[in-house]
Amino acid sequence: MSQSELYVSLDIGSSSVKVLIGEMANKSLNVIGVGNVKSNGIKKGAIVDIDATVQSIKKAVDQAERMIGKSIHEVVLGIPANKAVLQPVKGIVAVNSENREITDEDLDRVLEAAQVMSIPPERELVNIIPEQYIVDHLGEIKDPRGMIGIRLEMDGTMVTTSKTILHNVLRCVERAGLEIRDIYVQPLAAGSYALTEDEKNHGTACIDIGGGSTSISIFQEGHLTASSVIPVGGDHVTKDLSIILKTPTDQAEKIKLEYGHAFFEDASEDEVFEVPVIGSDSTEQYNQKYISEIIGVRLEELFELILDEFYRLGVQDLPGGVVLTGGMAKLDGLPELARNILQTRVRLFTPEFIGVREPQYTTAVGLIQYAYMEDVFYGRIGNGGAVAGAAKAEQQEVQQPKKQKQPKQNSEGVVTKAKKMFDRFFE
Repeated sequence: MSQSELYVSLDIGSSSVKVLIGEMANKSLNVIGVGNVKSNGIKKGAIVDIDATVQSIKKAVDQAERMIGKSIHEVVLGIPANKAVLQPVKGIVAVNSENREITDEDLDRVLEAAQVMSIPPERELVNIIPEQYIVDHLGEIKDPRGMIGIRLEMDGTMVTTSKTILHNVLRCVERAGLEIRDIYVQPLAAGSYALTEDEKNHGTACIDIGGGSTSISIFQEGHLTASSVIPVGGDHVTKDLSIILKTPTDQAEKIKLEYGHAFFEDASEDEVFEVPVIGSDSTEQYNQKYISEIIGVRLEELFELILDEFYRLGVQDLPGGVVLTGGMAKLDGLPELARNILQTRVRLFTPEFIGVREPQYTTAVGLIQYAYMEDVFYGRIGNGGAVAGAAKAEQQEVQQPKKQKQPKQNSEGVVTKAKKMFDRFFE
């Protein structure tokens, strides 16, 4: 009988903080706990108030803990793509074993070799994503272990981010009483989960429209090749509605979710609703067509900015089209508006798990799925090393020092070294 593994993901967004507890078995996810609270202290994907962010994280964790009756100690953390930079790296090592068989230790050494590239002092390593392994000039190998060779190479992508942004996020998680098991940049986890294999291979953009910002990730030939963040999101639409309709922000958000429509041509003139006027007891009546024009103008601007970002990133063609996700993606008419402006195939992605069937949970689910697939690759499922999140309070053995997963536990890899540096920062 296969052993299930518990994972907890932490997605810190501008509009909400989401904690997801998932049970993984045979590549199947069962969501058993969800925490989702309004985030405070975060603007446009960056932390501006440490204490407020810590309280938001604690509230989300508490919600999830109450659903399963267990205490959360470790999380798989998603880092915002703000200031993230992707650059190609290459590692080359000689195979160590006497019989020239490639082992886990060789994979770890080639990852370390790829880190030799110097990183500016203001930046920090987040992930190294292997794209292919090369054994004695034979390329396009996904897993070289067990093969015979003399020389092992690895072509990959290094993801770095601003040291200030990363350390502020880590500090908030630490103060919330959590240990960090793994760290991934959010567009990597979201795109890897939301896109099909064909979409990743053909060339596709995953656009995650959140509250304070919009993340863009470009996948080509099966790998993340570019990432960017635009500081415009659903909160800007809410603010527009609040100003033009002269209504409180919370009412504007409610109107956006209940009556909002992104595509003016498909909006209804018959659907009329009342809007309370700020500072008075009176109300005004509007129809969906009217607010659709307000919403559409802001979202048209967003998609124009996305087109500009495609141009800046050098993206000339997207055979796989665009996949929309994130909290704003569920707005009626958004795919139609996107197709009209981007002039490409557009589809909406929503997780299909009970309790998280909304596009706002894509990143949180993606973090669990990505961490699990890496555990499967490195063979830690079922041996106690892959437990990543929820555990009973009395299970003190789970509360180990923070670590990053590596192919060999007795071999220190690049991400482990980076994590140790983070630990020293907090001492």
